Amino acid sequence: MALTKRQRRFADEYLIDLNATQAAIRSGYSAKTARQIGEQNLSKLDIKNYIEEQLERLHNERTADAQEVIEYLTSVLRGESEGEELVNEFDGDGISHAERVKKKPSEKDKLRAAELLGKRFGIFTDKIDCSVKVSDKLADVFAQIGGEGLEE
Repeated sequence: MALTKRQRRFADEYLIDLNATQAAIRSGYSAKTARQIGEQNLSKLDIKNYIEEQLERLHNERTADAQEVIEYLTSVLRGESEGEELVNEFDGDGISHAERVKKKPSEKDKLRAAELLGKRFGIFTDKIDCSVKVSDKLADVFAQIGGEGLEE
């Protein structure tokens, strides 16, 4: 079943502030029955599905995915990204003005991007050499509970 114009308007209004009563009022329902209508509309499967689809679409448009993050960090590492910095320019006689200046990533920024990418791809691993000496008592305990292959 497709949504009516009023149901679609209700759902779109609901997405603004997630307030069913106010969405009902804004979409043309009576203020006296808006609370009940809002609850009823939110329980209707078609309206609920439409709202969920719109929320998912908004989430996908506004949220960076892993690939986008990796591409951004790579552009910083390679010095391809550009940011702005506020610089105070002195005009003389104690007068100055602020000016925005475009700036490439610093070495510190590049190093941080390299570090984050390295962590993501497992380039940096700590290797620990660990040896354990099993005492006679501990070996006896393991032997009693069926632990085999515990030799010194």
